Amino acid sequence: MHLQSLELLGFKSFADKTLLNFHEGVTAVVGPNGCGKSNVLDAVRWVLGEQSAKSLRGDEMADVIFNGSETRKPIGFAEVSLTFTDCAEELGIDWHDVRVTRRVYRDGNSEYLLNKTLCRLRDIQSLFADTGIARSAYSMMEQGKIDMILSSRPEDRRAVFEEAAGVTKYKTQKREALRKLEATDANLLRIGDIIKEVKRQIGSLQRQAGKARRYQA
Repeated sequence: MHLQSLELLGFKSFADKTLLNFHEGVTAVVGPNGCGKSNVLDAVRWVLGEQSAKSLRGDEMADVIFNGSETRKPIGFAEVSLTFTDCAEELGIDWHDVRVTRRVYRDGNSEYLLNKTLCRLRDIQSLFADTGIARSAYSMMEQGKIDMILSSRPEDRRAVFEEAAGVTKYKTQKREALRKLEATDANLLRIGDIIKEVKRQIGSLQRQAGKARRYQA
């Protein structure tokens, strides 16, 4: 599996639809200061689910939308799509290509799409779990991140190794299963309370019915 292309529309400095193709091997994005190189990495992190506007060098998520210039008007939404190819074996799915899209509007509404079908962020995170492809996974090493990992707590370093070893997905599934079990236990407790209350009401109604029968007799 490898990254095939990145498509941007209205994201930060990319007002027009821009398509970046990544061929097998090494691809470098070069250019002068201020041309938008950092915005390319921001776009990758954003489409994979980055929720912190500050991490994207903004104050709010709407700041990723092209805000106009001296010659261009602002536009109403931003959209980024990542396309991966040769995915079937790596992800255990029937699709050869996977296209992940995120769209945000100025009113704050946003959408995630998987192969052009609306989905949840959780669906995307589950699909790419343990592949190293995520907004904060080891596949994206920003400036200073290696030093940060080396100087971090053992628990934080362990999380990186677990992601690389394919353990994170199962730990996430375990947490989800435990959460569902806790919710089920809470529901059973509530049902038990309801049954007790219904039995109490039945007893009261039976006594009232007995009094009514004696009165009629």
